[in-house]
Amino acid sequence: MKTSIITVCLNSAETIEDCIKSVMTQTWPDIEHIIIDGGSTDKTIDIINNFKGHIAKYISEPDQGIYDAMNKGIELSSGDVIGILNSDDVYADETTVGRMVELIQSNCLDAVYADLAYIDPRNSDCIKRFWKAGTYKKKAFFFGWAPPHPTFFCRRKVYEKFGFYRSDMKIAADFELMLRLIEKHQIRIGYLPKVIVKMRMGGKANVLGGIIRGNLEIIRSFRLNGFSVSPWFFILKPITKISQYFLRPESTKSTGLICKDTRT
Repeated sequence: MKTSIITVCLNSAETIEDCIKSVMTQTWPDIEHIIIDGGSTDKTIDIINNFKGHIAKYISEPDQGIYDAMNKGIELSSGDVIGILNSDDVYADETTVGRMVELIQSNCLDAVYADLAYIDPRNSDCIKRFWKAGTYKKKAFFFGWAPPHPTFFCRRKVYEKFGFYRSDMKIAADFELMLRLIEKHQIRIGYLPKVIVKMRMGGKANVLGGIIRGNLEIIRSFRLNGFSVSPWFFILKPITKISQYFLRPESTKSTGLICKDTRT
């Protein structure tokens, strides 16, 4: 089953090489890596060019934001399954793509997701906390639950049937997409209880302005899909994150070291 991994980037010279190498080392035999660059002005393009032989498709042009770039990648892709790997993220090991695709195949699923480890931006071996997603239960989104988007692998036909990311959203279009697919259309979803992606901490969604805008977009996401959102959502959502600081996977050997805060 052919799998497309889409990476969007903009001025990602510090991290894009690690991202590309994590896709290069995957053992799944049929992967196309597609990179959508938003017109970087640093050394990102030079680094990408160094790995041209390992990248199936690549474009560099202005876009309307990260979700517009993701949509471009989906349109360019030819895989039966599509995964999104951000330019500052890496797969936990070389079997990640294969595990997710085989889970879809063997269980006749539409999509799968897994757990995620947040890592220090300056040290990819230093784990700060974990996002243990857990098994999906109907209406879980209404109680602050959502799968870690970088772990989400989905069949192409699902995008073609139910639509892509909303490019008019800047922070929460991934939430809206998964809400639409999983909660509204009840696609067949599976969960792998394993850390498959290491994600660098930071980003505009984690600053005050981003949090406010993200919450407004989440409210809009529910309304767009015909749902009403309870005020409890915004109480339960941060509560679910507290446990991330105390959770540990069954094994950290293939994931990385658990580190204390190294900021000074």
